[in-house]
Amino acid sequence: MEAPAYSDIRQAKSRINHRILETPVMQSSMLNELSGCHLYFKCENFQKAGAFKYRGATNAILKLNPEALRQGVCTHSSGNHAQALALAAAQAGTKAYVVMPESAPRNKVEAVRNYGADVFFCYSTLEAREEKLKEVQNATGAHFIHPYNHPDIIAGQGTAALELLKIQPGLDVVMAPVGGGGLMSGTAIATKHINPGITLIGAEPAGASDAQQSLYSKKLIPSVQPKTIADGLLTSLSDLTFSILSTHLDDILTCTEENIVLAMKLIMERMKIVVEPSAAVPFAIILEHKAMFRNKRVGMIVSGGNLDVSNFFPDNTDK
Repeated sequence: MEAPAYSDIRQAKSRINHRILETPVMQSSMLNELSGCHLYFKCENFQKAGAFKYRGATNAILKLNPEALRQGVCTHSSGNHAQALALAAAQAGTKAYVVMPESAPRNKVEAVRNYGADVFFCYSTLEAREEKLKEVQNATGAHFIHPYNHPDIIAGQGTAALELLKIQPGLDVVMAPVGGGGLMSGTAIATKHINPGITLIGAEPAGASDAQQSLYSKKLIPSVQPKTIADGLLTSLSDLTFSILSTHLDDILTCTEENIVLAMKLIMERMKIVVEPSAAVPFAIILEHKAMFRNKRVGMIVSGGNLDVSNFFPDNTDK
């Protein structure tokens, strides 16, 4: 499986432009002062389906041939890719079948169903997801679209960086959170082509630092029992994303859970926007490593805003 080229990302942008939102790049003078640098938040929390994942899912679906579209699409995902694929499939006039772990947040399961997809539950292990997905594929004939180990997905995700660098071409640093590595891979390919001098940094929770370990050891190390509030960053890199990140990334930094919570709180209080924990990780990195970023112009992909509001507003309708 080959990595997408910069030209693939440009083509993806043209292909999906009529379906996605060109999300804004926002700033906060207070957060600039607090961090000691100039921050540019690329707000994919405003994207359709609430996350950057809609870009890749739309690109992958629009590249399918008519026969594959008739058969439908399927995937396994705990949340944002599931929602993105369900919505993209609905807008393309095809059916989506989604395998989700039993532990998936309730709000994300409901969103997937509301977009018209069929949901199939499994145990919360990768093996269980893959086994259930094979059953669904055999029963439906649907085309599997992997959440991140897919060139068309990566190319679609890279379009967010195209928009960021068009609005803010003079950045010193570009950051994105790293889970499976699809977003960071697309961001890296686009950024290094446009301006090789930009420093590329992946952002990861200390409790789920398999990508950092992989980069430093120069071999793919899977995620084993990760522990972090950033539920979107629990997955391991694939061979494809590991290869891309190893080639393009300057570093991967980690942060504590306390700083993830602090970063969420500051973004929501000062910028008045909703972010999920995974999306706050790049800012948490900056809070934890201020000296490294002092006076730099830092662009960050704010990956999503699918926060489970039931944690803040419990459902008491049955009482």
